[in-house]
Amino acid sequence: MTADRAAEPHPDVQRFLELYDSLETPSFDEVPVERARAMLEELQAGEPAIELESVTDRTIDGPNGEIPIRLYEPGAGEDNQRGRDRDEEQEQEHEHEHQRPLILYFHGGGWVVGSIDSHDNTCRKLAADSGYPVVSVDYRLAPEHPFPAGLQDCYAALEWAAESAPELGADPDRIVLAGDSAGGNLAAGTALLARDQGGPAVAYQLLIYPATGDATETDSYEENGKGYFLTADEMAWFRDHYFERSLDQGNVYAMPRRTTDLSGLPPATIITAGFDPLRDDGKAYATRLEDAGVPVTHYNYDDLIHGFFGMTTEPVAIERAHEAYDDAVGDLQSALDTKDTV
Repeated sequence: MTADRAAEPHPDVQRFLELYDSLETPSFDEVPVERARAMLEELQAGEPAIELESVTDRTIDGPNGEIPIRLYEPGAGEDNQRGRDRDEEQEQEHEHEHQRPLILYFHGGGWVVGSIDSHDNTCRKLAADSGYPVVSVDYRLAPEHPFPAGLQDCYAALEWAAESAPELGADPDRIVLAGDSAGGNLAAGTALLARDQGGPAVAYQLLIYPATGDATETDSYEENGKGYFLTADEMAWFRDHYFERSLDQGNVYAMPRRTTDLSGLPPATIITAGFDPLRDDGKAYATRLEDAGVPVTHYNYDDLIHGFFGMTTEPVAIERAHEAYDDAVGDLQSALDTKDTV
């Protein structure tokens, strides 16, 4: 596994960075939290790029009140329709057998910004490309709700997903924990928590440029801390809001790479970007998992930046981002799709 950066960013990335700089948009650490949240929503604004069979908002019970979620049912394309027809026939014959995997998605945003709205197109594309239902979780954000509130919500969502999967036409034994950036951190932390507490089974982890440890100790933090969208100053701002107590930064569920034992965790696909301050953090976690005997695949897109997974449609469209979906979905299908049995 390698985690290097190209000589220069991809042309699509360069165009985005030039446009972003021309707008003279303040960085998140220069504005109040509410303005930072609005800025991310504005960046991701636009009509849904992918139509699905259904997209439904609802709430589930959480540890401190209701948690909003959004359920994405894959589209009615020919291939997906054949899959649903087959699943319906199998369900009639075998009742709850041969059901689909379910992706539980935690959005990024430094635990402070981001929402199910800001990551709507990401979840639509994951559902459409995989043919799996996707549940996006609007967990509580800091600083109003510092660690461990968001993690508690994500774990509650996993418990709900395991219990409710059959109602969604999904297999409770094939739940994927997925997320980008802070959401990747929450997915990794939730998987670790489920292992340690004997919680619901997790079949796979999809961690997209996750925060897993102390990124400030890495080369990529120094190389990419300025000029490539996510900055070192913004990362410090996010951490300051998320961790109410400095002691919490040593908590293994907040920073899974700090745990001494990663054995017994679900297989993982980890995606990193060459011009991302978190590049080496994700690589280090992949290495730790591999050393612990956990099957792991690491993809590094050496000419891309942090956030690229959400940049697949105009006005921010990076063509190479689609390769990451192909790689991620290919891994999920190889690991989770099962042959029909009688």
